[in-house]
Amino acid sequence: MTLEILTPDKKVFSGEVYGVQLPGTSGLFEVLDHHAAVVSSLKSGNLKVLLDKQKTRIYAIKSGFAEVLNNKTVVLVEGADLQ
Repeated sequence: MTLEILTPDKKVFSGEVYGVQLPGTSGLFEVLDHHAAVVSSLKSGNLKVLLDKQKTRIYAIKSGFAEVLNNKTVVLVEGADLQ
């Protein structure tokens, strides 16, 4: 699955990942390979990038949106800082 994390200022992350855990406004959810298409609003919190089954990277994000389509997840947020 391809993941892109974008802020108004820059591209924070772009690459192939195992999955991603996102802080949706209705609760935490996870997107893995070949997930169904979805658009969700995000609240401030931790976004966990699953680089593979053992390695992770965590970003503290501000509110925004996530779109999952054709095995690609695009996260558009007001800010993202690597933890």
